[in-house]
Amino acid sequence: MDKVNLTINGIQVSVPKDYTVLMAAREAGIDIPTLCYLKDINEIAACRVCVVEVDIKGVPMRNLPTSCVLQVQEGMNVRTNTAKVRSAVRMNVELILANHNRECLTCLRNGTCELQKLCDELGIKDIEFEGDKRESTLDNLSHSIIRDSSKCILCGRCVSTCRDVQGIGILDFTKRGFNTEVAPAFDYSMNDVPCVYCGQCIQACPVAALRERTNIDDVWDAIDDPEKFVVVQTAPGVRASLGEEFGLDVGTEVTGKMVASLKRLGFDKVFDTNFSADLTIVEEGTELLSRVKNGGKLPMITSCSPGWIRYCEINYPDFLDNLSTCKSPQQMFGAIVKSYYAQKEGIDPKKIVSVSVMPCTSKKTEANRPEMEVDGLRDVDFSITTRELGDMIKQARINFTKLPDEHPDSILGEYTGAGVIFGATGGVMEAALRTVADILTGKDLDNIEYQDVRGIEGVKEASVVLPIEGKDMEITVAVAHGTANAAKVLNAVKKGEKKYHFIEVMACPGGCVHGGGQSHVSAKVRLDVNPKSKRADALYELDRALPLRKSHKNPEIIKLYEEFLKEPNSHLSHKLLHTHYNKKSTYEIEQQEEFEKLLESLK
Repeated sequence: MDKVNLTINGIQVSVPKDYTVLMAAREAGIDIPTLCYLKDINEIAACRVCVVEVDIKGVPMRNLPTSCVLQVQEGMNVRTNTAKVRSAVRMNVELILANHNRECLTCLRNGTCELQKLCDELGIKDIEFEGDKRESTLDNLSHSIIRDSSKCILCGRCVSTCRDVQGIGILDFTKRGFNTEVAPAFDYSMNDVPCVYCGQCIQACPVAALRERTNIDDVWDAIDDPEKFVVVQTAPGVRASLGEEFGLDVGTEVTGKMVASLKRLGFDKVFDTNFSADLTIVEEGTELLSRVKNGGKLPMITSCSPGWIRYCEINYPDFLDNLSTCKSPQQMFGAIVKSYYAQKEGIDPKKIVSVSVMPCTSKKTEANRPEMEVDGLRDVDFSITTRELGDMIKQARINFTKLPDEHPDSILGEYTGAGVIFGATGGVMEAALRTVADILTGKDLDNIEYQDVRGIEGVKEASVVLPIEGKDMEITVAVAHGTANAAKVLNAVKKGEKKYHFIEVMACPGGCVHGGGQSHVSAKVRLDVNPKSKRADALYELDRALPLRKSHKNPEIIKLYEEFLKEPNSHLSHKLLHTHYNKKSTYEIEQQEEFEKLLESLK
């Protein structure tokens, strides 16, 4: 690629011509502050915190341009630390603070807030600008996400993420001038619009304008109740992010310390969702084979991502019959705990409180779905995020990094590498193929790493030849992560452009490792580190290190079927582990439908 030569703070730099000044400065080891900027997602120069002083061949540029969108030019001379720049940056940040809820000590993002960090770096102690503040809105009606406009700095990062990354667009700038805020249209709650509660807006938010609804106090109350038997399960992705809450590098795998901390928090039993991920694969793989052999509805689509399920129910209800009937691993685990485990241990299931630790905010809504109970018992009582678990460990004054590595409890703590990789995009598909291939060939195959479905490309396709009904058959599969990519795949299937047997969909980009409940990674860190790749690598490393790497080889799963379920997709399995989905509507959708009916009547 053609190079451009420029000078930044007296340093000669040669960079590709499509670079911005911000990117060129990073190459030169110069840090330019940003706030609204989010690499590859939000590059709109709204906050004007990244301004620089520039002249080109001795001719000064008018005003102070923003480095995040300013293209490099030959002969450009950039200065990032002049008195004029420092004064402008400081004033711009103070103007943001003037209308901001500055109760930092009691804020959920205290210590991880990007605005707070920037104020510290700039040495801002006093604010000259005081006056009226925008009227604030607290939207706390959903089970998953809370929106607090008093914390919003109008950076637009959530807007771009929801619209451009997820292809949903329920957030936008509303009202005008001083009263501008980021919200759903017509003052709707996020509970009443086609939000899928993926929490990617929370991941994008630099402050606490968007955050999860916390269930920490509910979990503490259960632990402190001597009449309750409280069990906890931890999802695959949590172990690849929890360490970040305690200063460890992005993607550090901390399974042993995670288990040790949970035991010290006071849970009666500490189990692992990897166990029920293995169980899901056995049930889902059997369902796929049944559909292929018996002419069932194809392509079959995974159902373990609640954000994706809600997206499908709202936007693609014609694909509901394509969804696997399997509950997610979170819900399967809860159902097994309150049936098989309770029976085996002689515990009254009504006294069991089932807690899950998930990398996902949408799991909170999933746990509250009316379908997710058996015989009047909720599968999961409370779902908390990785961040919430980190907060609980800190509240308990546990020195996380000094903990020894410990193992989950049996009989629901054993897992295979296939269960672990559920947390990465393509992991469910790969785990399923490992089991399905063994079942169909009748062999314990050695070649079990399906590289074509790995990686963070938005849509991945693969095919594998397997013996079905005595004949070799090419099974075609697709993997999509992020709802915008899911839409691409489903639209291609609807148009007849693509034909698949099996499709994996995860609502979050990168899969669960980058779920809405994972540790916050600042925009500055994301310039150099991709959390999706780093966390996925940790899971694949763990997979390779485990002695068992196929779900159907899990001895606890084998025992579960022998003693209780009898066989995959049995009557009891369907009662406990399978469910159904329905077309969903929202106020926004209902309004649009009414409007279309009105237009039709006027014709």
